[in-house]
Amino acid sequence: MSDNVGLSTPRGSGTSGYVQRNLAHQRPRDMGAPYPRDVDSLRHRQRQPDKGLLEHDRKREVEVKVFELRDKLEDEGVDEDEIETRCDALRKKLLAESDKKQSAGGAGSARNLKMHQVHELADAKIKESERLRQALKISRDYEEGSHWRKQEDRLKKALERDVVAGPAGA
Repeated sequence: MSDNVGLSTPRGSGTSGYVQRNLAHQRPRDMGAPYPRDVDSLRHRQRQPDKGLLEHDRKREVEVKVFELRDKLEDEGVDEDEIETRCDALRKKLLAESDKKQSAGGAGSARNLKMHQVHELADAKIKESERLRQALKISRDYEEGSHWRKQEDRLKKALERDVVAGPAGA
């Protein structure tokens, strides 16, 4: 046999005897059903942003601006104590502005965000969904598909009334 393939020799077989694996073969999966079948896992849940990361990014933006001011003042040759007081004043001012902006609604639009800013995008999407929910006057406890369940319940009650009223009326 030539390389344990099943041919004793490649002569006369019309092949070179070179053996390669079948890349089109798909191995069976370990699990029969790869997706969960319970209803709760199938429901859509919005990605929740990490508040710690959002706060860190907000503070980082402030510190970048403070560092730029510090670098500029050091290049101008300003005294170290004066640099510290100016930087502290700028830091307090920027933190107050960002707190005001965050309490007023924060980054409401995802247009200015990059794709790698996942938590910021998720936060903007939640705020957008909330605005849309309020604009369409949808209640907070609304459950998707509940309209169809209510309609089915009404039909069942109507059928039950007809069944109960049918023999009595005859």
